[in-house]
Amino acid sequence: MKKKIVSVFLALVLLLLSVPAAFAAEPAGLSFRSDGTFTILQLSDPQDDSYPAWDMLNLLKRAVQTANPDLIVLSGDLVEDRRVGDLASDARPGLEGVNVNTLFGGLNAEKTRANVETAVDAVLGTLEGFGVPYVIALGNNDRKVGLSGADWLEIFSAYPHCVIFDESPDAADGIDYHVTVKNTAGEAALNVWLMDSGLHGISDAQVDWYKSASKAAAAANGGEPVPAIAFQHIQTADIGNLFEPCAATDEGARKTDSGFVRLNKEIANGYNFYGYTPGQTSYEFTAWKECGDVMAAFFGHQHVEGFSGVWDGIELGFTYGCEMAKTGPYGFRVFTFREDDIRNYENVSYVYTGKVKLGTDTVAPEAYGPYETPSNPVSALLLRLRALLRSLVSVIVSLF
Repeated sequence: MKKKIVSVFLALVLLLLSVPAAFAAEPAGLSFRSDGTFTILQLSDPQDDSYPAWDMLNLLKRAVQTANPDLIVLSGDLVEDRRVGDLASDARPGLEGVNVNTLFGGLNAEKTRANVETAVDAVLGTLEGFGVPYVIALGNNDRKVGLSGADWLEIFSAYPHCVIFDESPDAADGIDYHVTVKNTAGEAALNVWLMDSGLHGISDAQVDWYKSASKAAAAANGGEPVPAIAFQHIQTADIGNLFEPCAATDEGARKTDSGFVRLNKEIANGYNFYGYTPGQTSYEFTAWKECGDVMAAFFGHQHVEGFSGVWDGIELGFTYGCEMAKTGPYGFRVFTFREDDIRNYENVSYVYTGKVKLGTDTVAPEAYGPYETPSNPVSALLLRLRALLRSLVSVIVSLF
């Protein structure tokens, strides 16, 4: 009995240390369904302006309809700061970006914020119509519009189904938090971590907050880590460990600063465009291993990446973007958990193709792996030509 009291006391102390004064309690209601399942839909990089792309909004709708989720995760870049190039994708072709500059090159804060609010409303307003709770991990483009974390929280507070608050006390103004999904018995069964990767990635201070909060959650769970999945915008360097060195002439070869690599088919699968350097271990990954709760971490940011794989017991992966001003693939990812075997979850990547204005829009699970070929000889030839073109482009991109 005495040990139990001490355990509860330590858990309370850790929670108080890990939660800043501005903490807002998460809403109740996230729980496994009566059939023992819980589904998470990950959407990333809608990245638009106050004239949103028709297909971007349609992709959001089709994704929710396909997944029928219990929780939606937006893994960053709700808005585009200042890119040009959305020809024929929306009602204002040729221009994109919410930033408005002054005559002297600074940012017009008032007009920029008005554009941000319009762009955000297009995305969140679409999701609100489904009545499904959603969480947000901010991205680098969200951080390029001159808004503070408090500004973003104020904007998000207008949306009833948006679940976002700041738990971390880091000086970098990151909005980091987690929500807990309870099983049908009302016990903590799954944690979902949302990390704000800012302009360049996660800081050590943010990782330190995660470690203290994760250990507090474990202490409150009788000393057992609560199984978890983490989402953030910018990937950790550990994603490179899903690749293997190869020759420039090998199928699937991609150029990196350290030479040519390709996705290791023994541990990973899915579409990839760029190469990532293997052999790196981040402080964040080390923290996940130390805490023993995170079984998967998924990212956005790169738009055209849709691969995932398991490295050192943790699944790492990218989810396609939704921004139509960039080339595809476009898509989303669906995770299905079962409370009787949470660590053995289902993970499916979906691809969106076609044009909603032409009635040709389709959604389907991704068909091929990194350098697999279909049985149809014509399709096989086209796929190989496309893979060759991607390899050539990746070499050219690496030179700049």
